[in-house]
Amino acid sequence: MAEAFAGTWKLMSSCHFDDYMKAIGVGFAMRQIANLIWPTTIIKLEGDKVTLKTQSTFKNTEISFKLGEEFDETTADDRHVKSLVTLDGGKLIHVQKWDGKETTLVRELEDGKLILTLTVGTVVCTRTYEKAT
Repeated sequence: MAEAFAGTWKLMSSCHFDDYMKAIGVGFAMRQIANLIWPTTIIKLEGDKVTLKTQSTFKNTEISFKLGEEFDETTADDRHVKSLVTLDGGKLIHVQKWDGKETTLVRELEDGKLILTLTVGTVVCTRTYEKAT
């Protein structure tokens, strides 16, 4: 099922991203830059390993993991988190924990688009990606 997520995805719309970044502790200057960027996400599967790359003109990140196995991640905003990604009901659910805090990133496919829902506390951000051709 995770194979359906494989491909190159271009950000097309973003809602409440600044609120989300503020809630996870991203500083003002970095939020200003991040709000101007429209990144591309590349998802690759090799056996049971998933590689997720995010590329932009400002910063590139890459994580590799196995579904259901916790791993260490350094986020684009330089948080050092414990991450766990699982596949549940056709959704890739990515949970990040750091300093007693937690955020959830849910990726799901809807009408050929990749919908990323980021949640921390009561703040919810939705980012919509379209498959690049």
